[in-house]
Amino acid sequence: MYRKILMPTDGSPSSELAVQQGLELAKLTGAEVTFLHVLENPLAAGYVAAPSMAAYSAELYSDLRDSATKVLNDAVEQAKSRGVTATGVLAEDVDPVQAIHDAEKDHDLVVMGTHGRRGFNRWMFGSVAEGALRRSTVPYLVIRSEVDG
Repeated sequence: MYRKILMPTDGSPSSELAVQQGLELAKLTGAEVTFLHVLENPLAAGYVAAPSMAAYSAELYSDLRDSATKVLNDAVEQAKSRGVTATGVLAEDVDPVQAIHDAEKDHDLVVMGTHGRRGFNRWMFGSVAEGALRRSTVPYLVIRSEVDG
């Protein structure tokens, strides 16, 4: 049924829950897993705008890349410990929704978490899961965590 499962992960609790449940499904179906972490550049995203922050931003980006690599390596190790074949992919400087949409083309299923935001927080921060799902070309299994407000 499912031979290749894409699991976008950002290391958050909702993402971790999706990884755990997605790995159980992969083990049951014998599917291979690709973990995807999207690293956005804080400068490109407008988070750090002050020119005096330029030197700091390179260090920040390096730290974010190290953190992303750790998230992916941890997910791959979890998969291996369960007997699931997995790889990790780091996508940089791309919109998360677009990166997921591009990657899903090589998979039969996408398993991802959602933060369950409502109201102002949803309006302000949006929903990567919802954006990806709206553009989906394959089935999605969306794992909802506790509501974040």
